[in-house]
Amino acid sequence: MISITLKLFAAYQDALGRPDLEMTLPEEITVRELCDRICTQYPDLKQWQELTRFGINLQFVEADTPIHDGDEVVFIPPVSGG
Repeated sequence: MISITLKLFAAYQDALGRPDLEMTLPEEITVRELCDRICTQYPDLKQWQELTRFGINLQFVEADTPIHDGDEVVFIPPVSGG
């Protein structure tokens, strides 16, 4: 198992009611699999699932990037405003 911090923005933060979440996950999980897991728990987020960008440790990453112990993972859905 690995421990990570998940940072949440916009719709994700609204749905979970908090800006971040400490999580314990199985090894070999990717950011896409983590997003799928969160969107299954919070079905209102499904509309953003395919539009979300991901980051690990302050770097944008592709959805198939594996997550490692101690990583800070970020979900960034599209936002509007100016």
